[in-house]
Amino acid sequence: MNTIVKSNNGKIKPAILGSLFDPFLKREWPDFFGRDFIETIPSANISENTDHYTVELAAPGLKKEDFKINVEEDMITVSSEQEHESTTEKKDYSRKEYNYSSFYRSFGLPDGVDQDKIKATYADGVLRIELPKRSPAPIQQGKSIRIS
Repeated sequence: MNTIVKSNNGKIKPAILGSLFDPFLKREWPDFFGRDFIETIPSANISENTDHYTVELAAPGLKKEDFKINVEEDMITVSSEQEHESTTEKKDYSRKEYNYSSFYRSFGLPDGVDQDKIKATYADGVLRIELPKRSPAPIQQGKSIRIS
């Protein structure tokens, strides 16, 4: 018989599985120096208006130059790669650390998006992508067809 426990995220699970697999399910692994590595993927909000769709990604601490946005066929992909290097030199030792982080998110584009008019802005830690809808083709008002 398994003991049932409630985890931090509110889900009910068997106690033995929860404690054994939590680090793998949460994607948290300690590195060789005792720090935790946590894979971060920015949260996304997607909304629709009468004339456009909006995708907002929460990505604080980055600069607009850190992002790449690519559109291919019916997909838009947002990615970022950062590499940091830190060097400390003292009289009897020197230390050099490297930090690398990256992410990418892909979204399917709905039918009717005007890919030539997509715009992106980055302010206050939020990347905002506006996906304008194409104007519908005007409906012709009556037309006479000649039979040949």
